[in-house]
This record gives sequence, C-alpha cells and structure tokens, in this order.
Amino acid sequence: MSNKLDPKQIIISNNEVTNAMLSNCIDDILIASEILINAINNGNKVLWCGNGGSAADSQHMSTELMGGLRDHDRPPIPSIALTTDSSFLTAWSNDTDFNTIFSRQIEAIGNSGDVLIAISTSGNSSNVVEAVNMADKMNMRIIILTGKSGGKLNGRKDIVINIPSDDTQRIQEGHLLTEHILCEMVESSL
Repeated sequence: MSNKLDPKQIIISNNEVTNAMLSNCIDDILIASEILINAINNGNKVLWCGNGGSAADSQHMSTELMGGLRDHDRPPIPSIALTTDSSFLTAWSNDTDFNTIFSRQIEAIGNSGDVLIAISTSGNSSNVVEAVNMADKMNMRIIILTGKSGGKLNGRKDIVINIPSDDTQRIQEGHLLTEHILCEMVESSL
C-alpha cells in the first residue's frame, strides 16, 4: 500500500483556497491595507508576531516593508518582527514564561496608532492572543491573520482575515499571499 502524495492534488487544493479567498477575504484585505497605509502616513510603525512558519512570515514581511518589495529606492517603512531577538525570547521564556514573549515587547516599544499584525493559523496561539490583548490595551490597530475558524482571535478588532481552510499548509499559503498583497498595496501608496 502506497501513501504517495499527489503534487497535482496539492496544487488543486491550493487553487481552491485561493479562489475561495476571492469571495471571502478581499474586503478584509482592503480594510487591512487602509489600516496600514493610514498608520504609516501618520508616522507609526508595524509590529509582526507569530510562531513557527508565522514567525518566518513576520520576519519576511517586516523585511519587505523596511527594505522594499519592488522599490528599493523608496523611504523605509518602520517595521519590526517581534520574533527576531533570540536573546530576549529565550531569556524571557526561561525566566518568566513563553505566553508573554510578544506582549512584553509590545509593552516596551508599541505606541498608540502602531499596527500589530498577529499571525496564527489556528487563532489559538497563547502568545499571539496575549500580544493582541496588549496591543488592544495600548490602543494599537490590530490586523489578525488566521484560518477558517479564527479560534480565540476570531472577531477581535480591527480586522481578522480568515483564510477559508482548515488545512495548516493551505492557511499558511493564504497568509503569505495576503501578506504580499498588503506589502504591495502599502508600497504602491507611497
């Protein structure tokens, strides 16, 4: 008995989710882009957080905003991935707890009007939920990227972009597409 994966079926599955995003996510993506553009135009910064692949997305997209996606001659956009300070992350997790690694950083460097982009495929990552709680307390704007159900983060403000899938890989692919769209829209607005 062979359990070989069919790459063609994986691509078809990706296309199905991407097509469902056309109906389910476009309005939310447009709202999120306006939140980002307004914050940047008002001199605020963007903070990103997530775990695992979402941590990698945070770093990737923060880099795109700082360095330029297509236009490397434009002014840099202040953007920070809260996933990159390994000394803080390991010390705080060891000495205090893992659930507050992002909220503690937000408390230190976040300001009213800044934007938090919180990424969690399940919507239930405790440290991402705590980050959203702290950002809300500090009057930051909040964009949440999650999966179909949204988990504990569903319905939280300011906007939740629910990728219409329950499959972690398809959700992550939808997040990456959404993140690229947001970065392109922000860059084109400059």
